[in-house]
Formats: sequence, structure tokens, C-alpha cells
Amino acid sequence: MTKKPRTRCPIAYSLDLFGDRWSLVIVRDMLMGKKRFGEFLDSSERITTNVLTDRLSQLEADGLIKKTSYQTNPVRFEYGLTDNGRSLLPVLQALCRWAGRHFPSVGRAPTKFMKLGLD
Repeated sequence: MTKKPRTRCPIAYSLDLFGDRWSLVIVRDMLMGKKRFGEFLDSSERITTNVLTDRLSQLEADGLIKKTSYQTNPVRFEYGLTDNGRSLLPVLQALCRWAGRHFPSVGRAPTKFMKLGLD
């Protein structure tokens, strides 16, 4: 994390890392194969460009994602999860199961997402 933790509680610390409304959606999209800025913008949640830019920078600074250049003129990047970012998969799957059980009107996670495994 780029700033000093406000507490030693692991839940509060985790929320400081990715507890905003967008970070886990971006991680979800990466787990589903999205890599480029425009692909994240196409998600149904409709993140704005300035918020996406900020979250990608923060997730990178916190060590959950990495970016690599795929074009030099103009410079463009692809984003991928680090091992720490990929290890959020079972957490997100558990959240999907919890929401599906307690809030069935929300809908279910795609089967493809729920069948993803950590390689």
C-alpha cells in the first residue's frame, strides 16, 4: 500500500486497498481477460475515464496490477494482475456466492467466472 495503514485490522487494511466502488470491478474484469483501457470502459458499470485512470494507478502502486507498454507512438498500456491481484479470485467468488444467496434479485455471476481457478 502506498500510504501508512490507518489500523492493523486486516479487514480495514483490505478495504483501504480496494474498498472503493471500482477497484474490485477492475480486478474482476482482468480475471475475465480484459487488459486494455478501452475494454474496461466497455464494462456495464460505466466507469469514467478519470476514475479508471486513478484506480489503475492506485492498483499498480499497491502491487495488485502491473502495466506493460504494447505501443510506443502514442504510448499505450496493457494491464495484468500480479500474483497478489490474482489471489483475490476466491475472495470475489465468495462475494458472488454470498450476494447470490442473500440477494437473489442481483443475479448470478457468470459460470465462466465461478469456474476460474488459480493457476
